[in-house]
Order: sequence, then structure tokens, then C-alpha cells
Amino acid sequence: MKIAIASDHAAIDLKSALRDWLIEQGHEVADLGPDSADSVDYPDFGYKLAGVVADGTAERGVALCGSGIGISMSVNRNPAVRCALVSEPLSAALAREHNDANCIAMGARLTGVDMAKACLTAFLDTEFAGGRHQRRVDKLSNPNLAGTA
Repeated sequence: MKIAIASDHAAIDLKSALRDWLIEQGHEVADLGPDSADSVDYPDFGYKLAGVVADGTAERGVALCGSGIGISMSVNRNPAVRCALVSEPLSAALAREHNDANCIAMGARLTGVDMAKACLTAFLDTEFAGGRHQRRVDKLSNPNLAGTA
């Protein structure tokens, strides 16, 4: 699977560990930066990640910052992307199964490497259930559908 990964300076170590692990798992990984621990603004990297997922360059995205909150907000500004902030595998699986999430976000200051790997495994191994969930997912990308059945 083609996976893009991006972070801010607070999550550079987790990003490197997850990038290497994903490659070991056989995935094609695009590391969108940053390349050092120098201070950066998470929205810049969240927008970059959202762009490559939205245009199909990557099938899935992994967004990381200190808490995961800020970068998930920036990724979700793109209407073609559904990024779920997760901290354990069940949420990661449900984000895929019910919400067709194409990105996940995690906080490097809150989630250790082993838990992050478990979340990624659940996220990547779970398929979207479709059915009744599709109508809801359609509304996430198109607010004009809100209130319709």
C-alpha cells in the first residue's frame, strides 16, 4: 500500500520509527517531512499530507504531532480526507470500518511506538463496511447533504 507520513518537530522520532516499520511491512512510504527536529508549523505538513491523499498519490496517510490534535485539524480541512485522531487500536479500526478514514493522526507525546504500531496495524487491516455508513461518509465530504436521509 502507498502510505504518506508527515509530522511536526515534536513527532519526528515517532515518524522515523513508523516510517521504517511500515517499509519493513512491505509498504511504499512517502515521508513528507520534516527532516529535522527544528521547529516547524504542523499545519504546513498536515496540508501537504492531505493533498497527497486527496489526489490519490497515497492511499492512506499518517499524521503526527505532539498531541495529534493540531495536525489532525489541518488534515481535515481538505474535504476529500477523513483523518481520525486515535490512541488505541479499536478506535483506529472503527475509523476505517464506520468512517472510511483515509488518514489517522496520533500524538507522539501521548502514544508510544508499540501502541502506534498497533493502531496502524488495525487501521491498515480494516476495510470500510459501507452499507448504512456510506450515507454518513458522503455527508462528511459534502455538508450540503446534512439533514437528508
